[in-house]
This record gives sequence, C-alpha cells and structure tokens, in this order.
Amino acid sequence: METFLFEVLHLAVWLALLSALFVPLERLVAVHRQPVFRAQLAVDLAYYALNSLLTGAVLAFPLALLGATVHAMMPTVLLRAIADLPSWLTLILSIFVAETGFYWGHRLSHEIPLLWRFHSIHHSAEQLDFLSNTRAHPVDIVFVRLCGFVPVFALGLTQGVAIPAIIIVLGTLWGFFIHANLRWRFGFLESLVATPFFHHWHHTNDSMRDRNYAAMLPLVDWIFGTLHLPERWPSSYGIDTAMPRSLVGQILSPFTRPDGTGSGISQSENHGIWPDRQA
Repeated sequence: METFLFEVLHLAVWLALLSALFVPLERLVAVHRQPVFRAQLAVDLAYYALNSLLTGAVLAFPLALLGATVHAMMPTVLLRAIADLPSWLTLILSIFVAETGFYWGHRLSHEIPLLWRFHSIHHSAEQLDFLSNTRAHPVDIVFVRLCGFVPVFALGLTQGVAIPAIIIVLGTLWGFFIHANLRWRFGFLESLVATPFFHHWHHTNDSMRDRNYAAMLPLVDWIFGTLHLPERWPSSYGIDTAMPRSLVGQILSPFTRPDGTGSGISQSENHGIWPDRQA
C-alpha cells in the first residue's frame, strides 16, 4: 500500500512539474488557441495515471521472456562484439535500435486493422497538448514498447548500463514535448530530432497521418520513406470514426466497436468530429 501511495505521489509531482512548464508556454506560443480545460482533459488525466501505474508492471514479464528468448538465438560473435563496445557507443546504438523498433511497432499500428483499433484511441484527440502523450490504450503502449525494447534486450545492449530506464525516461519526456501545443520551429534541427511540428503532422486528420512515426529521430522516417516536413502546420486533428467519450468506453472500444477496423484513414466523412454521446 505504501508503495502504491508513493507511486501516486510521484505521478502527482511529475504532473505538477509538467503542467508548470507546459501550460504557460501553451498559452503564450500556441499553435491553435484552445482552453486549458479542453474537451477530454479529464479522460487524458485518467490515461496519465492508468498508463503510468499499469503498463510498466504489465510489460515486465513479456519483455523479459521475449528478450531472453531472442537473445539466446543471437550469434555469439555478435553478442561478444556488442559487449566490448564502450558505454557511450552502447547507449547510442541502443537508442537507435529502440527507435527503429518503436518506429515499426508504431507503423504496424497504423497498417494492421486489429492494431489500429487500439492505436486509434491515441489519434482520436482533436485538440493536442502535452497531456495527449499519455492518451493511449494500454495494449497499444505495451505492443509498441515491446517492439522497441525486445531488440535492445536481444542484442545484449542492456549490459552494464541502465539503458532501458534511460530510454523510457528520455522517450517519455520527449513525448510530452512533441505533443505540446507549441508553435516553435527549429530549422534544420527538425530533420535531426522530433519536434511538435514533426509530430503534429502525424496527428493530422488526412493522408499525412501515416507519416512521421519516429518518437525522437526523424532519420528513421527518412530511411523508411515516411518523413513529411512541409512548411505549414496541420489544420485539424482526430480520426474519422466515432470514439466513445468516457475512459471505460474507450478502453473497451477495440473489443466492442463494429467500426475501427480500418487502418490509418477511414472513409467516413465525419473528419474526426465525435457524436455528442456517451459510451
């Protein structure tokens, strides 16, 4: 019980710090003007708590099992070569390997209808801000993180360095930044690291939604042909199919919705406008 209360306090402190940083900035340099207490804010706060408390515990066992299984299949000469790398190079390689895994997990979540059922919850946000980062179905988060971390474990890139923890902390903090409602542009740096401009185009409600999958490194999108960096900002966000408004309704929706089986862009004409109904 004490551990649980400590985790809740830890999350509350982090939320307070993130809010103190992003809320004033999003008021001063917003891409799109929107109220602080926007639609679905309460649901996104619930996702913040749920995913922070749940996904780590759910992920631990399958990650250890899959990572160890694939690790045992790796050529010994490769594992020895990786083990001999200096720590700084191991960290760089780990980030690139994890980023490539995250990329393909994320991309498959758009291209495979069953996975899109879960991932569409993240894309159903019609107003983006820093808290949109944690708006995601736990199944979606676990799948993408497995895609990113299993190769890291399989290659033995976790030896001697707290690499998974570094990647999780860095990736999570960066995720809040790239979802933020900030109109800052960073010139040539946008081709090197993910920014709000880069990721907002991933959330656009048109065919460009199936671009910019990388979490931190646009280089990965460039390698696989999905990089999209135009001049203007996207004008609208969301999905074309109806999404329940309640947390419970959204969590259950991948199992109960008759729609949502299409990947990426649906053929509906709603353009992300949810019906005014409860789940």
